[in-house]
Amino acid sequence: MIVLPDPLRARLLANAEQSARDTFFDPAPVVRLFNPLGPATWLASELYADEDTLFGLADLGFGCPELGCFSLREIGAVRLPFGMGIECDLAFASVHRLSVWADTARVAGSILHADTLLSRLSPDPAPEQPFGDDTLHDLPPP
Repeated sequence: MIVLPDPLRARLLANAEQSARDTFFDPAPVVRLFNPLGPATWLASELYADEDTLFGLADLGFGCPELGCFSLREIGAVRLPFGMGIECDLAFASVHRLSVWADTARVAGSILHADTLLSRLSPDPAPEQPFGDDTLHDLPPP
């Protein structure tokens, strides 16, 4: 079972609410889940009201990361050798928006390789996005 800290859970829920109101909303990922024994990695930017369905970038290690929904419960139920399971990277923080991660991961073939490439770039911080009606309408496209 993966337990998300309350501040991260709150940010994920707020992002999902904002995304429902604004189709141009493109936040940075909030949570990184990973397989400590393999290449599978998930970057989540939203948690839906059911508190199980995450939206983000999923990379199972087959060279084709993709955006979509995934179940926190199902990921948490994965059992690995040595009694291990999928873990939440509590130190994860990103200045890059989810769309930047997705584009870079697709070109690089994985989230792990995208992380290396993005860390070499000068940071392109995601702007603070207020939770108002005019959120991104005045910003240039990424």
